[in-house]
Amino acid sequence: MSETSDSEYNSSNEELQDAFAKGLLKPGLNVTIETSGKQSKNYVNHMKQKLDEIKLNLPWIERLDMVNALAPLAPELALQMQEQEVRRAKQLRGNRKLPQYKPSEDPVLNDFRRENTFHRQAQGAVMAGINRLKMLGTSISRPDDYFAEMAKSDEHMQKVRENLMKKRVMTQRSEKLRQLRQQKKVSKQMQVETTLKKHVEKRKSMEEVKKYRKSQAKITHVNRKINPKAQLKMQMKAAEFGYGRGKKRRSKWNMRSSSADVSEYR
Repeated sequence: MSETSDSEYNSSNEELQDAFAKGLLKPGLNVTIETSGKQSKNYVNHMKQKLDEIKLNLPWIERLDMVNALAPLAPELALQMQEQEVRRAKQLRGNRKLPQYKPSEDPVLNDFRRENTFHRQAQGAVMAGINRLKMLGTSISRPDDYFAEMAKSDEHMQKVRENLMKKRVMTQRSEKLRQLRQQKKVSKQMQVETTLKKHVEKRKSMEEVKKYRKSQAKITHVNRKINPKAQLKMQMKAAEFGYGRGKKRRSKWNMRSSSADVSEYR
């Protein structure tokens, strides 16, 4: 069994060596596949002849092909492009991890310029085409009494109409709910403001009442009649304990001058 496998292995090695010697083997391949070298041919004359056979010489009104220049750039689009260039430059300066491009090579700006070119090309074609149609005397708008057959059935259009009505009702309902929430919010805010205003007015009135009571107390204190006995008692207390504001504590303590004063003992 082992002798048979060894012989097969040796024979396969000999075949590979013969193929390599003949140049049939390449690096990475065991055996090259011979392919027929098919060459592509470009028969220009035949293609033009076939184009002439299938070409229809129709008038321009049936083709509506246009070869025109770009429409003038609108000022608002020019301003928008300028703002986008400035915004893109700031973005690239703020993030050095992004690939740094020149304004003329930036793919983001080029995408916007490309879309703008498509728009201007279509706009120029429409403007030139309308002028050409007017020169040919062709109407460019439908008459008022024009009726065309609908591409959709009446049942389908009825479903579309019902769907639109449902969306309109839902939109109106959500708008009403939003208005109610806004009204509740405004009314709550007004209620809070009214409560705060009442508190402020109450505080002012209380302060005015206090001031009035204080002034009335001063007036009654000045105008009231004092009993002579009570007045004498008050004077004695004032002479002993002091009267009015001022230092009361330790006011009866002896000091150097009071302790050395012996005039009362003479």
